Amino acid sequence: MTVVDLRDNADFTANPYPYYAKLRAEGPVHRVRTHEADEVWLVVGHEEARAALADPRLSKDWRDFGDWEYEDTPVSANMLESDPPRHTRLRKLVAREFTPRRIEALRPRVQEITDGLLDTMLAAPGRRADLVDSLAFPLPMTVICELLGVPDLDRETFRRLSNEAVAPTADDGKNTSVREMGEYLVGLIEDKRCTQPADDLMSALIRTRHEDGDALSPDELIGMAFLLLVAGHETTVNLISNGVRALLDHPAQLAALRADPDALIDGAVEEMLRYDGPVETSTYRFTSEPVEYGGTVIPAGRSVLVALASAGRDPGRHPDPDRFDITRAPQGHLAFGHGIHYCLGAPLARMEGRIAIRTLLERAPGLERDPDGGPLEWLPGLLIRGVRHLPVRW
Repeated sequence: MTVVDLRDNADFTANPYPYYAKLRAEGPVHRVRTHEADEVWLVVGHEEARAALADPRLSKDWRDFGDWEYEDTPVSANMLESDPPRHTRLRKLVAREFTPRRIEALRPRVQEITDGLLDTMLAAPGRRADLVDSLAFPLPMTVICELLGVPDLDRETFRRLSNEAVAPTADDGKNTSVREMGEYLVGLIEDKRCTQPADDLMSALIRTRHEDGDALSPDELIGMAFLLLVAGHETTVNLISNGVRALLDHPAQLAALRADPDALIDGAVEEMLRYDGPVETSTYRFTSEPVEYGGTVIPAGRSVLVALASAGRDPGRHPDPDRFDITRAPQGHLAFGHGIHYCLGAPLARMEGRIAIRTLLERAPGLERDPDGGPLEWLPGLLIRGVRHLPVRW
């Protein structure tokens, strides 16, 4: 099997979908080369991706695989980089606090933040703005900071570290931003310990105890804070910006959504997630024994990526998959993953996406791409799919 080199391919970064279509036509599993590894097994078919995401033979704990070079820091003590029973324990401790009721209670505040951000954006001179800076970034950042109870977070520093953590620009494989983020979170958590108990998620995680007395260790608190803060905003930033970009590139779909938002907004957000979702591939998994998907055997001890973006365009699951259609029923997409690592924050991301996009369309008539905004700058790497800026006018 030929190794496909995905490094330094600007066309692939800007639009990976034709490449994924070609790979799917040749088979559901391929060996690829990335900046992080000379050989990675990439799963591109929908059914095979769904199977791999739920396969207990694929480990998420890279520490069990000696040839995988990665710096072990407190940030790594999170449930995304763990297997059962540790993953089960960590998810149970956070799930008891990250409840549907806590998320639903945020709805009025999400609307309030959205309205305030749009007040500022729509007052911009020349009726032009960068949608990422004006709405897509500050909305989920504000929401997750308030949910966790860290409203005074140095957001510019955090944004820089978070962007570099999920879309590293360095080619040396050493993601120093992850270590810096851990050091930053140590101080943040210590400040929370020293303040009066509050009704926020971070305070709840610091004091939470399971029935058997189990609690998060100091490193696990850092790992959980990292996961909730980074995953809690990076994915939603790109859900909003990718979704708006898809609407602006498909005027008939935009007009339909404007005409009947009550009926179409929920399905529109699901189609945005399927068509050009915020997470291009899963984080790494590792084969604990030989596994077989679609007739291809991946040997033991190999690293595996699941191409969620490719699965969303698999014609075997989604008819006419390259057509953006907000009236289709795309249930079953894998944009939030599948199995025990399914995104815990999916309900929050969906809520924010629906409120942000609907309110934007209601308040910004004539919204379109800014023709003077210059070329789009795509996020590097295979993890997060999106652009750094989205210039618009109205």
